[in-house]
Amino acid sequence: MDNKKGRRYEAVKWMVVFAIGVCTGLVGLLVDFFVRLFTQLKFGVVQTSVEECSEKGCLALSLLELLGFNLTFVFLGSLLVLIEPVAAGSGIPEIKCYLNGVKVPGIVRLRTLLCKVFGVLFSVAGGLFVGKEGPMIHSGAVVGAGLPQFQSISLRKIQFNFPYFRSDRDKRDFVSAGAAAGVAAAFGAPIGGTLFSLEEGSSFWNQGLTWKVLFCSMSATFTLNFFRSGIQFGSWGAFQLPGLLNFGEFKCSDSDKKCHLWTAVDLGLFVIMGVIGGLLGATFNCLNKRLAKYRMRNVHPKPKLVRVLESLLVSLVTTAVVFVASMVLGECRQMSSSSQIGNDSLQLQAASQDVNSSIKTFFCPNETYNDMATLLFNPQESAILQLFHQDGTFSPVTLALFFTLYFLLACWTYGISVPSGLFVPSLLCGAAFGRLVANVLKSYIGLGHIYSGTFALIGAAAFLGGVVRMTISLTVILIESTNEITYGLPIMVTLMVAKWTGDFFNKGIYDIHVGLRGVPLLEWETEVEMDKLRASDIMEPNLTYVYPHTRIQSLVSILRTTVHHAFPVVTENRGNEKEFMKGNQLISNNIKFKKSSILTRAGEQRRRSQSMKSYPSSELRHVCDEHAACEEPAAKEDLLQQMLERRYTPYPNLYPDQSPSEDWTMEERFRPLTFHGLILRSQLVTLLVRGVCYSESQSSASQPRLSYSEMAEDYPRYPDIHDLDLTLLNPRMIVDVTPYMNPSPFTVSPNTHVSQVFNLFRTMGLRHLPVVNAMGEIVGVITRHNLTDEFLQARLRQHYQTI
Repeated sequence: MDNKKGRRYEAVKWMVVFAIGVCTGLVGLLVDFFVRLFTQLKFGVVQTSVEECSEKGCLALSLLELLGFNLTFVFLGSLLVLIEPVAAGSGIPEIKCYLNGVKVPGIVRLRTLLCKVFGVLFSVAGGLFVGKEGPMIHSGAVVGAGLPQFQSISLRKIQFNFPYFRSDRDKRDFVSAGAAAGVAAAFGAPIGGTLFSLEEGSSFWNQGLTWKVLFCSMSATFTLNFFRSGIQFGSWGAFQLPGLLNFGEFKCSDSDKKCHLWTAVDLGLFVIMGVIGGLLGATFNCLNKRLAKYRMRNVHPKPKLVRVLESLLVSLVTTAVVFVASMVLGECRQMSSSSQIGNDSLQLQAASQDVNSSIKTFFCPNETYNDMATLLFNPQESAILQLFHQDGTFSPVTLALFFTLYFLLACWTYGISVPSGLFVPSLLCGAAFGRLVANVLKSYIGLGHIYSGTFALIGAAAFLGGVVRMTISLTVILIESTNEITYGLPIMVTLMVAKWTGDFFNKGIYDIHVGLRGVPLLEWETEVEMDKLRASDIMEPNLTYVYPHTRIQSLVSILRTTVHHAFPVVTENRGNEKEFMKGNQLISNNIKFKKSSILTRAGEQRRRSQSMKSYPSSELRHVCDEHAACEEPAAKEDLLQQMLERRYTPYPNLYPDQSPSEDWTMEERFRPLTFHGLILRSQLVTLLVRGVCYSESQSSASQPRLSYSEMAEDYPRYPDIHDLDLTLLNPRMIVDVTPYMNPSPFTVSPNTHVSQVFNLFRTMGLRHLPVVNAMGEIVGVITRHNLTDEFLQARLRQHYQTI
């Protein structure tokens, strides 16, 4: 495209990125509104029933009411996952795989988005220990993938003639922007969303994408904030709560002069909390991995109804534990006096009122509250605010019991067949751990200067870091959520220590689930020991290839009997090519193409000399004439023929449409092939569907030509070879694939170190890497499978055995 089209393309890209941010913000608004509505309805009815039944002695009826709400909501969420199984879980492992270059079926479809959004409504409102923030990331990614296409397979009537962004690279960039917008909408952290997409999501990144992703994240935060300020607070455009999860303002009371958010002494305690958080996260991941393996063996092979029953069982146990623990295990604690906040800012007053409004006084006298019920009988966001900002104390026994129950139930819940996030349960679990540490330090060790909210935040960071093993993005997300830059250093130190501690035992929870699915995910780099291997050690030498001019019957046979995504375009090196050029038109076309496409020094110099003759300078003309004269003897000889005659093994005179025979020798089967380019399966099928071919009696110039827009018209769902009507095709017709192949793909030498191969494959976002020797012959192909850790380890063991 020219510069004018390029500028238009860039402008459209910015508009699409903005639209993705706005739509993701609206999705977050929908989720937040209905979760809040359902939760208020449920807790309103149940709390009234509990207060009445505490006097009349009918608490069993209150439990049945709570069970009715929770089981109904969870049942609806499970049914939606039956419709689209990919909607289960948080979706972050699947999006990570997609951005790494693995195509997960159905992961970015409209139906997946609808099931995800409405499913997470019901699973969160159903009282399960799950969050809505993880599914928001998946939802944003689906919006990013689908919106720029302006078409949907679920709604086939939605079709717009939108010629832009018809490639996997553009789609991947938009999915990165959508995932970042999902983080920004969930936490009100646009910079954290951008870094999350860079650190955890995108495997391939460029500088121009950073600014677009940040703009998309800002758009999502702005949209969600604008509408929430109007709907929730009646003040449109006031921008009071930036994201779905708000941590409130961390600020010491003016009356407490000794209070500090944190001191240098506390930093050593934070390091110890990071170690403990890493150990707890590793334990959580280990237990969840065993549960996931058990589900894969015993639940998933059974009828789908069993998955729904498992979800209902988890809901039943969770509801019973929450109700019984709130009624039996809680202690009555003294409320904080409201006089302490008399001189504070309006925002702090509002936050304190919000914290005090969520206090539960089940079975407790006036001026006291039930600490266990306050944590369990509230939405998770309110419980986190309680642990961060409640001035009144929580009993150490209550905090220890709450942490244990929440830890076990959250571990059991993550992985069942409902849309579920892990961020908020991990934050709540860690906040209870941090608050417990603060209580112990205050009550038993006598450290009166510490601020309990800080320790709750650091505990949340330590546990979440130990589970998901994110560092820089999680640091920025937590800083943006607290609006307190002074927390940067302690959060960063805690997360690093938690990650290092956890990595000593196992991987992060998302990487564990990626591994359980058997996805060939490529890490950022290979192990140092792998450099003992070369490209020739890991490549696949058994090639399925096509010729520049190939019969339709050969193409159909190749496409129907293989599942390769791309095929090398090659020509055979023969010792008697002149005889073939006289006999067969098809082989003649292939040999002519090879001779015209192979570059030699002498031939290139002749071409340049001829172009120089057009200059008016007489000196140049004389130089060219002399050069042409001295090159004349070499021009009479067929240089390509000389190169071919150097070969000592005669190769069989086979037609390109003949398949390999079992009687062939190894030399016949692996005869030298000159490499010319790569052509994709989708391109070959498109050429066959559109009838792009010519007959043997015609010239290849008579073949119809398709434009780029025509070739990409069916993106991203190209026709399948098995749907092709063979009766419409003449098997003897010939297809010239040379105008449509990629004539300059990345290639490597057989002697290239594996680390170089891996870096090229990973940074360039490749799917196929041909291995070409010094003679320009293809000797193998490297794909993603050849670079997975399991494959490389197996080849390294073979390498040691052969030494």
